[in-house]
Amino acid sequence: MTKPTKPKRPHYVYTLLVQIGRKDGDGLPDGSTGAALMCFASGVDEAEAVRETVAILKQADTAPLDVTGYGTLAEREELGHEIDPEERALMQRALDENAVIVAQMTPFFGDEDAAELVAPNLTAD
Repeated sequence: MTKPTKPKRPHYVYTLLVQIGRKDGDGLPDGSTGAALMCFASGVDEAEAVRETVAILKQADTAPLDVTGYGTLAEREELGHEIDPEERALMQRALDENAVIVAQMTPFFGDEDAAELVAPNLTAD
C-alpha cells in the first residue's frame, strides 16, 4: 500500500528584517547592543520563512528578538522597491537552495532604527 502524495506547494522567497540581541558567542562586535539582519528566506508562505529563519539563527547562537516581513519579490516590486541585481541573485539562490541567506548585517551601538540602517529601500517614501 502506497502512501498518497500531497501536491508540492510552490516556494517563494521572502525578505525579512531580523533584529537580534546579544548572546555569548554571537560573533557581534564588542560594544554593540545587537544587530539587524536582512535575510532572504524560502518558504511556502511568510510564516514558514520566518519560522525557518528564527530556527537557523538560534542554531547559529544568536538571539532573534523581532522579525519584520517585507513580502516576496513580486510584492516588493508592486510596492515600487528598487531591487538591484545582486539582491535578486541572492533571492534566487535562497529559492534554489531552499535556504535562508543573510544578505546584510548591521550592528547596533545605540538607538538606531533597524529598517533605516539596513534596508532604507524597504521603507515607503
